[in-house]
Amino acid sequence: MSVLIIGGDQISSISTMLKGLGAQTINHWDARKKSSAPKKKVPQDTDCILMLTSFLNHNTMLKYKNEAKKKNIPFICAKRSVSCVYEEYVKIMGIENCDQCYANCKGKK
Repeated sequence: MSVLIIGGDQISSISTMLKGLGAQTINHWDARKKSSAPKKKVPQDTDCILMLTSFLNHNTMLKYKNEAKKKNIPFICAKRSVSCVYEEYVKIMGIENCDQCYANCKGKK
């Protein structure tokens, strides 16, 4: 599973948690500058987009929310705390426990 994280500066604890839930690839765009993120294209292999809403440009959020909807990619919005991201990720991705997550994620690359 590949996750694109948009927003936030330091995401090491969030990345560690997502890898524990089965994410194999994590891409991160900080999206602080108005000019940087809106020009980027979502990578083809992205299975989930995670928006960290603190300090995020609103136009950037709308652009990628709409792109996720068009491509039918799960879109998660959360504050940048690990617990908030965990709760939203588990809810949106339909994970009830880690055993279920690993069973679902092992076949996807």
